[in-house]
Formats: sequence, structure tokens, C-alpha cells
Amino acid sequence: MKNLRITVNGVAYDVQVEELGADAVAAAPAAAPAPAKAAPAPKAAPKTVGAGEKVAAPMPGTIVSVNVSDGQAVKKGDVLVVLEAMKMENEIKAPKDGTITGISVNKGESVDTGATLVTIG
Repeated sequence: MKNLRITVNGVAYDVQVEELGADAVAAAPAAAPAPAKAAPAPKAAPKTVGAGEKVAAPMPGTIVSVNVSDGQAVKKGDVLVVLEAMKMENEIKAPKDGTITGISVNKGESVDTGATLVTIG
């Protein structure tokens, strides 16, 4: 056994090293532990499609929040959905008074331009 001092990132460590002969076989590395199974993702709220005017995504992005629920009455200008695009949060507002007849997106979902977000009847 040899005692050595090793410095790593400015910290000194004292280690012992055993010299093996040329005919010695290195021990097999220990098997890595199996990764833990991830918990199943929570189920997203069911998407509903209703009759009425469809409110579409003006640009591709990620849904940050859905601020309405099915059957909710809304006024023109109410924030329906918040869409993040290019690191900016965009409020998607109701184009008219009405009742939400369908919600087509969930929080965290990615959408393309023109994708239906909600339907107002």
C-alpha cells in the first residue's frame, strides 16, 4: 500500500493505493442501481369541444394557464388562456360575451398557430 496525497479543485485528499501485479485481474465494476420508476403523470382534464366561436392560438407556444371552465359565462376581454411564446406571456382574451362550450387545451401543453384553445357559444 502506498499513501498518496491528491489535490482536486484545491482540496487535498490522502488516499491509499494498492499496487497489483501484472497478472492481477481488475475487479468488475459494481452494477449501477436500477433507476426508480417515475410516478405516473396525473391525468389531464378531458378536452371538450363545443358549438360556437373557436378561439385559436395566434402563435405557437405553451399553455401557462387555463383561466376558464366549461359552462362558465365570460365577457368580451376576459382572459381565457395564458400562452407563453418566445419567453413572453400572452393573454388570450374572449372576443365576445358568451358561455364556454369547450376547452381544447390543458396547462403545460404545446400548441401550434391556429390550434383551438376554447370555444365560446
